[in-house]
Amino acid sequence: MIHRGWVAGFAVLGLACTGNASPPERVRPGVEVLLADSAHLVRGRRVGLLTNQTGVDAEGVSDVDRLLGAGVQLVALFSPEHGFRGVLNQELVGHGVDSATGLPIYSLYGEVRAPTRAMLNGVDVLLVDLQDIGARTYTFVSTTLLTIEAAGRAGVTVVVLDRPNPIGGQIQGPVLEPPFASFVGMLPIPLRHGMTSGELALLGKALLGYEAVVAVVPAAGWSRPRWFDATGLPWIRPSPNMPDLESATHYPGLVLFEATNLSVGRGTPVAFQVIAAPWLDGAAVRAAAGTVPGGTVSDTVITPVHPADGKFHGLQLPAVRLRVTDRAVYDPVRMALRLLTAVRARHADSLVVRARTLDERVGSDRLRLALETGLAPDSIWRTWDQDLEAFRVMRARYLLYR
Repeated sequence: MIHRGWVAGFAVLGLACTGNASPPERVRPGVEVLLADSAHLVRGRRVGLLTNQTGVDAEGVSDVDRLLGAGVQLVALFSPEHGFRGVLNQELVGHGVDSATGLPIYSLYGEVRAPTRAMLNGVDVLLVDLQDIGARTYTFVSTTLLTIEAAGRAGVTVVVLDRPNPIGGQIQGPVLEPPFASFVGMLPIPLRHGMTSGELALLGKALLGYEAVVAVVPAAGWSRPRWFDATGLPWIRPSPNMPDLESATHYPGLVLFEATNLSVGRGTPVAFQVIAAPWLDGAAVRAAAGTVPGGTVSDTVITPVHPADGKFHGLQLPAVRLRVTDRAVYDPVRMALRLLTAVRARHADSLVVRARTLDERVGSDRLRLALETGLAPDSIWRTWDQDLEAFRVMRARYLLYR
């Protein structure tokens, strides 16, 4: 079915997604649907594009090449954290020029986090094509929202070229409370939200009250239970430390350890699949943490090679590794909470927790305060049920896929 028309300041265009066939059809990302079914959105208009290395069609051809090849008048490029090529691990990314096209690349992870009026001068429509990872703490969502806000003030239409949520539609973890909103989490959603970039754009526009015209071109053929490895699309690292779908599955939980002095294996093939430190007693921590349905833990050794690991850089470290055995029931946040509790109990003298960083990633101070009072991890986990159910009801009005 083709969706047409503007509704409450936004539109949903392109092909609606239905249930899986057998075998499932290949998913068509939003850029393909745009050019095949909704080209009127860009025809005869000056177009900007916010994207990175994940902005490709199902064959791996870049959005830039697809748009230019279709005769679209592309006038400016914009990039999120890690830059236009997605390889930079640095606090600030500068502007540049695309050597292949000569187009300016405006960084939205540098001196500014949203396009300025000068950057948007001469742009009629701004396309957004960024592969989200399915976790609230991924900054691409914030970049998209700030871009929508700026575009609305400048009278520029935003069109989100949607992509699948790689880890499906489950919702897990604590819901962010507004006082704890930051660039690593702007919306009152769980750590694992089960939505796509396009859906989050619509939800964020409404909740944050942005006066903007936003359209979403859905990813055709995708349904919410469908994980990325069932889409037929190429896996391209959304960021340097997201090597594969296994890492993405654990990320909504292990991202909490970024607020500690443990390594999460950045720069290794098992980034966000491990926790590690020179003083870590892996066997004791594993025994204390236990397991959750759908997951296992084991001992391993890693050598971090990322500057974020500081004094651990280049050192061989004992580590605990997580693996998913049944992703339909696995809860990465519950597993991370058990591990964090076990590390606190075993290594109280060595563990360092940066309170504000943890609270921003959790979305409140409730988890930290509960840990400090000695509440059991599963007891903390159960306190999220009511908020998750309220979120499930609220998000329903913004969902584009079954």
